[in-house]
Amino acid sequence: MAGQIRAGREHRHTGRVDETIWDVARASRRWLDAANGSGDTELTCRILKLAEEAGEAAAAWIGVLGQNPRKGVTHTREDVAAELADVVFTALVAIESLGLDARTVVSGCAAKVQSRLG
Repeated sequence: MAGQIRAGREHRHTGRVDETIWDVARASRRWLDAANGSGDTELTCRILKLAEEAGEAAAAWIGVLGQNPRKGVTHTREDVAAELADVVFTALVAIESLGLDARTVVSGCAAKVQSRLG
């Protein structure tokens, strides 16, 4: 799995925790399928859920900046990171919902980006 950047340092995670990410994404897709079905309308909702989650990340960043003078500073960078993680996880579930293996798709994306880095 690609490294995670934090405070200028690269962290590599390996082992069972990484496997849990993919397992939980698949289990979430199965749970949603059982609760809501798996037709195109449901798939559309899962894809649109990404926009909702991205909006929450944007709102958290606005809260970090204190951009709203009525509210002031309302969030931390950790809050933003948690919201971005929700975006990532929602995307993994959406990929699985397309009938594709999220790990394979994300690995392909990482390889594409890596090839651009030189």
